[in-house]
Amino acid sequence: MNKNIFFVGLILAASGLISPPIALLGGLVYGFTLTHPFHVESKRLAKFLLQASVVALGFGMDLHDVVHAGRSGFFYTALSITVAMLLGIGLGRLIRVGKKPAFLISAGTAICGGSAIAAVGPIAQANEEEMAIALGSVFMLNSVALFLFPVIGNLLHLSQAQFGLWSALAIHDTSSVVGATAKYGPTALAVGTTIKFARALWIVPLSLAMAVTLKSKARIQWPWFILIFCLAALLTTLLPTFNRAFVALNQLGKSGLTVTLFLIGTGLNRKTLQPVGLRPLLQGLTLWIIVGTGTLTLIVLNWIRV
Repeated sequence: MNKNIFFVGLILAASGLISPPIALLGGLVYGFTLTHPFHVESKRLAKFLLQASVVALGFGMDLHDVVHAGRSGFFYTALSITVAMLLGIGLGRLIRVGKKPAFLISAGTAICGGSAIAAVGPIAQANEEEMAIALGSVFMLNSVALFLFPVIGNLLHLSQAQFGLWSALAIHDTSSVVGATAKYGPTALAVGTTIKFARALWIVPLSLAMAVTLKSKARIQWPWFILIFCLAALLTTLLPTFNRAFVALNQLGKSGLTVTLFLIGTGLNRKTLQPVGLRPLLQGLTLWIIVGTGTLTLIVLNWIRV
């Protein structure tokens, strides 16, 4: 029975009949009410599908827009990451969260959620429980952001460019940034995705700095799919005669993203969130609110813009 429901949800997510937020909500309902028959396989598929979908979305973007957004977003991401890391580590000490979970939660909030935690966790020699605490905290808030941000954006009448910039700077995971901005509009998607990738690239210097500081030999995970995304945008710009095929690939990417969010939702349940506890969640929530409201204020005041 559980398998049948899982596959029905998977098919619905891939069909294009439901939006990314609804797919995530359906996955969460499944994860919290039923036993997942393919928990490990689903997690692996979600990781691959997210990267493949992001690459496919590149076929719907002009490279000039990507370069422009990436260039203007580089400074914003550098500044926001530095501030978020310092604030997060300070909050962790203040709330008395364990050193490694506090650092992982800060890295996940500052850079790109689960991907950053997965990259720096082994280098910091974090154990499974410390990784679970950080991942659970970030994923809970990430799910809330996917539903909350479009509502706030519409209430404040943010332009698509403003919403894309805000989502890229304040939402944890790439999947939810793409999901929220895709719902808001094509310009929001282009801006949000590109600046989010500029933010995600900071995984590499952070990992290298940690590896040198801690003299760790753990393997650094390079985000190669971001480069392939840029190549897809380059092909779209240089080969307009293949526009029909590129549009089809772009649509496939959107469907793949919706499936990814469904799979991510099914992977969250009481067991995965149980280790989180109040203090790490409070640290993650406080940091997220500060980053989210701070960047939104600067964008509304037009102090930062694309």
